Amino acid sequence: EAVVQEFRPAQVGESFGPTWETCWFKVELSIPLAWAGREVHFVWESDGEGMVWRDAQPVQGLTKEGEKTSYILTRSLKESEPHSLTLYVELACNGLFGAGKGSMIAPPDPDRRFTLSKAELVVFNRDVYELLVDLEILLDMAQLLGEENQRSFQALYTANQMVSMCDVTDPSTFPAARDLAAAIFSQRNGESQHTIHAVGHCHIDSAWLWPYEETIRKCARSWVTVVHLMENNPELTFACSQARVLGLILVLWQAQQFEWVRSCYPGLYARIQDFVAKRQFIPVGGTWVEMDGNLPSGESMVRQFLQGQRFFQEQFGQICSEFWLPDTFGYSAQLPQLMRGCGIQRFLTQKLSWNLVNSFPHHTFFWEGIDGSQVLTHFPPGDSYGMLGRVEEMLKTVKNNKDKGRVNHSAFLFGFGDGGGGPTQKMLDRMKRMSNTDGLPKVQISTPDQLFSVLEKESSQLCTWVGELFLELHNGTYTTQAQIKKGNRECERILHDVEVLSTLAVAGDRAFQYPVSQLQQLWRLLLLNQFHDVLPGSCIQLVVEDALQYYTEIRRAGAQLQEEAVQSLCRGLLQPEARSTQSTLVLNTLSWERTEVISRPGPDGTETLALVTVPSIGYALVQEPFVPPQPVAVRKQEDGSITMDNGIITLCLDAMGHLTSLQLLDSERESVPDGCYANQFALFDDVPLYWDAWDVMDYHLETRKPVTTLLKPLEIALAGGLRGSVRFSLHVGKSSTLTQEIILDAGCPYLRFLTQVEWKEAHKFLKVEFPVQVRSTNATYEIQFGHLQRPTHWNTSWDWARFEVWAHKWLDLSEHGFGVALLNDCKYGASAHRNILSLSL
Repeated sequence: EAVVQEFRPAQVGESFGPTWETCWFKVELSIPLAWAGREVHFVWESDGEGMVWRDAQPVQGLTKEGEKTSYILTRSLKESEPHSLTLYVELACNGLFGAGKGSMIAPPDPDRRFTLSKAELVVFNRDVYELLVDLEILLDMAQLLGEENQRSFQALYTANQMVSMCDVTDPSTFPAARDLAAAIFSQRNGESQHTIHAVGHCHIDSAWLWPYEETIRKCARSWVTVVHLMENNPELTFACSQARVLGLILVLWQAQQFEWVRSCYPGLYARIQDFVAKRQFIPVGGTWVEMDGNLPSGESMVRQFLQGQRFFQEQFGQICSEFWLPDTFGYSAQLPQLMRGCGIQRFLTQKLSWNLVNSFPHHTFFWEGIDGSQVLTHFPPGDSYGMLGRVEEMLKTVKNNKDKGRVNHSAFLFGFGDGGGGPTQKMLDRMKRMSNTDGLPKVQISTPDQLFSVLEKESSQLCTWVGELFLELHNGTYTTQAQIKKGNRECERILHDVEVLSTLAVAGDRAFQYPVSQLQQLWRLLLLNQFHDVLPGSCIQLVVEDALQYYTEIRRAGAQLQEEAVQSLCRGLLQPEARSTQSTLVLNTLSWERTEVISRPGPDGTETLALVTVPSIGYALVQEPFVPPQPVAVRKQEDGSITMDNGIITLCLDAMGHLTSLQLLDSERESVPDGCYANQFALFDDVPLYWDAWDVMDYHLETRKPVTTLLKPLEIALAGGLRGSVRFSLHVGKSSTLTQEIILDAGCPYLRFLTQVEWKEAHKFLKVEFPVQVRSTNATYEIQFGHLQRPTHWNTSWDWARFEVWAHKWLDLSEHGFGVALLNDCKYGASAHRNILSLSL
């Protein structure tokens, strides 16, 4: 489509745009005959991301930030090679990190222009390049090894001799200078030296400061660049633990990204499959995307592994034995059990190096989950997944390692990410010189399997970390973008219900077609939105809009699949002659019998209430509703407060909607402490140090302001019987409003709060607090398929660093024989300090 367009002349220095546009350039090249035998490059520099196309196939990504600004036309120009050719350059009008206005994480500038600063045909002097790499390594050794190390002086004097020997006008002097460097690099290490396993890496966020669609092109630009690099290093194809030469091995770990490239760039995908077969492209990770490690439900996490492992098995004939999750915002204590259940016993990340308060005490250890499952875990000691292959990084990897003496091997992940094209030739050439050089750690190109295999052999002295790997940063991601959080929880529930009802329909009617392909498509949409910058809300508005559209699609398609399953399952009951006009079909997709008040349409179209009992994973035809043993009583007091009582719990609310009393009648205990208000809304300043959408800092707690401005005082909405409810409205901050309905149903042991907020604040944080008359040093929080206890005190820095934590559907504070739980249907941020349960809204 692009090549048939009409092209106009373009000049170096010209700018193109606006943001997110795509420009195509037709580049006609004529290589001079005088360049015979020379290495010829096409050089292109722009502040947009580019891709070179040749013969209708992508051949090279171009990103200035990723040091990818040239395409090698020939290593040595032969007379038989074409001297005239046409290339096409696809220029994306966005930078490597989007187009933030004023700063990287600011909203994109929609009118930004991107400048073409260089377009040249050049001769590349490989001899000068090699000489410069030699000098760079020697100078780094001289500067970084220290005055007490004789190797630093040897490197310095060698570099000095090389400079003196070289005549820049006489290339014949270069080989002798390079021989001096080679003599230094060939002096070997002892057997006890630390071994660094260098693994090519190309981390790409599936969406972040750019939309999903741009990620597809980022993957293509980066992966075709890596393939090109591999093809230009044919003699270095394979590497093993004893190898002295260095090849390129690249790990990739998001099945969704493979699927995008398979669909949009089939030619490139076929080349990748070839390198997977050669064990140079190595799929790791085993999940559909690099998902958030906290917020997805247990079932969602299982589906991440299921979809990822199934894809890798179908496409590459193998499943992953390593879980690779380098850049997410904490790691649930349930993950070790889920990993083991999905065939994975090894785990790699590095994000806890970002901790703001405490330095995590290990780099290699066993991580134990809530059921006792253990996985061998490694954090690259260089604390990065985008290394450049420099001497400084190698020395940091050894110095920083917190498990010295226990293990003598560690990972080193090198390459530019997020569309930067992964590793470069210069990175490989640096590490080739450092492969076994006295004074530096040993460096070998390796694979995750080789690294973990040797770590397993050395694991007898490793320590064990029990429980969650909590990131002491980015606590705001549990709350940011409330609509995304709500969409995730709702869609998880919808897909659960579709599968339950469809399974029952198949069991009852063999003619019913289980919606396998539709469910896979919907699950993959949901799993995509659980990427670690989408579900946490740390992405630009374009991504939020895409995510909300995907949730809408899941809701729409899910409702249709539910309807089809119910029609099949209950076909006889849904016939008009099979039931009276007063009967209602009620389904229960949970695994316990439920007795609840429901709302159903009456004969005149109005909503009526009914108390019904429905068996677990089943349904009931309700004709005459149960009469509650004790109806709800709602009474307004002279002071404006309102009491509600259903024979199980009794409560009192003041005119502001505060819960001043809550009693479980059988316990004869008051839940709200004297002089305290539960259901207290509070507003906090939210001005983090830098990561605005990501962070809430501990000092925000010093800015607490109770919400006290009443718009509409408490009034009775439903006067009792099957249901009693009250309603009130508050003014929040400068411009926001909050309306809440508080509901008590007959026979129900809990109180419900339906809260609607019209949010118009900036840099503010709204919470609701429930002080309770319970004393416990630990609160309990629901996590995936289980629960976790965290301290309610701040005795240590590890305790107070968890001033804001995540939970799923409930948190609980209990002592022997009594407790209070706070439940939610779409929130994740929470805290329990002393006796106050708090939910972040």
